Amino acid sequence: MRNYTSKHVLIVAGEASGDLHGANLVKAMQELDRDITFQGIGGDKMVIAGVDIVEHSSQMAVVGLTEVFSKSNIILKAYFRLRSIIKKQNPALLILIDYPGFNIILAGLAKKFGIPVLYYISPQIWAWRSGRAEKISRRVDSMAVILPFEKDFYHKMGVDMPVEYVGHPLMDQVPEHLNREYLAKEFGIKSGDTVIGLLPGSRNQEIKKLLPDMLGAAQIISSRVENLKCIIPVAPTISPDLINRVTGNSTLNIITTGRGIYHALKVCDLAFVASGTATLETAIMGVPMIITYRISPLSFNIARRVVKVPYVGLVNLVAGEEVAPELLQEEVNPEKIAEKALEILCDNTKKGEVKEKLAYVADRLGAPGASARTAGIALELMKEN
Repeated sequence: MRNYTSKHVLIVAGEASGDLHGANLVKAMQELDRDITFQGIGGDKMVIAGVDIVEHSSQMAVVGLTEVFSKSNIILKAYFRLRSIIKKQNPALLILIDYPGFNIILAGLAKKFGIPVLYYISPQIWAWRSGRAEKISRRVDSMAVILPFEKDFYHKMGVDMPVEYVGHPLMDQVPEHLNREYLAKEFGIKSGDTVIGLLPGSRNQEIKKLLPDMLGAAQIISSRVENLKCIIPVAPTISPDLINRVTGNSTLNIITTGRGIYHALKVCDLAFVASGTATLETAIMGVPMIITYRISPLSFNIARRVVKVPYVGLVNLVAGEEVAPELLQEEVNPEKIAEKALEILCDNTKKGEVKEKLAYVADRLGAPGASARTAGIALELMKEN
C-alpha cells in the first residue's frame, strides 16, 4: 500500500475511452504538481500514467441498459472498494469520467464526506434522463464538458455548478505527422486500391455483434469495387485471437494493425464505425463513414422511449445534421451497409460534400489542450479544498 499524501486524487474511468482521457489528465496534472498521487478505476493507459488501479476498467465496461446486470458483482465490488478509500483516505479530489450510472452515485458519497468532485466528460444527459442535471448539480462541484453544445445545455437546465467547455481531448491525440504514402506502403496498399476501415468497437461483445456484418458488407462491395482492401485497427482491449476467429473464413484482403485508429484511418477511403467516440476520431481524419449501432432488443426498446436526440452518432450531433448515415439494430446487415457505402464510394461529388462537413465537425471540437485546461480546473478545486 502506498503512503498517500494530502494531494491524493481518486479518479474513475469505467470505459476504454475514459482510460485514455484519464491518463492524459493525470499527466497534465502532474506537470503542474509532481506531488499529486492518483488511485482509482481505469485501464492500462492510466496504469502507465502512474494511477494505482483498484479495478480495471475492462472488467466494468458495458453496452446498453440490460447488459449491466451481467457485471453487477464486479461493479458492486468496485464501488465498495472506492467507498472504503473515500472514508479512510479522505482524497483531496474525486475526478469522474463519464460512466454515469456508477459515477453519479459515487459523487453523492464523496459529497457527504466533503470531498470536492470534478466531472470530466459529461454524462449524455442531453440525450436522455435530463432530470439528472439537478442531481449532478447538487453532487458535483465543477463540470468540464467536451462537446460544444453541452455548456448551453447545462445553462438552459439552470444548474448552479460551474460548467466549462474545455474542448475535446481527442484533438490532443491526433498524430501531427502521418504520411499516407508511407503508411500505405507499410500496410501493403497500392495506389489503385480502395480501402475500407472496419471499426467495430473496443469491447468483445461489439466485435461479435458488428464485425461479421461489416465483413459481409465489404464482401458485397468487393464485387462492385476493384482492388478492395479492409483494415481493422485492433483496440488494446480486444484480443487479436477474437479478430482472427471472426475474420478467419473471409476471402477479403484484410489488414489488421495495432498501430492505432489514426494510422489505420489515414489510408481509408471510407469506414464502417461502431457508434461512439470512434465516429469523432473518423471525422477528425476526414474519412466518410457509415455508423452502426446494435444492442439487445430490450435495451433498444427502452432507449427508443427515453432518448431525446435525433441522432445516435456523436459526429451527427456535433454537426447538427446527418453527415454519416446511421444504421440501427436490424438495419445493421451486409446489404444495407453496402448500399449506404456504395452511395458514397461511387459518387465523388457526394464524397467531397461529406468531407467538407467532417472538416466542420473537427473544427467545432476545439483546439488542442483539453487535458491541460481540465488539469487547471482540478488543481483549483484542490486548492479550495
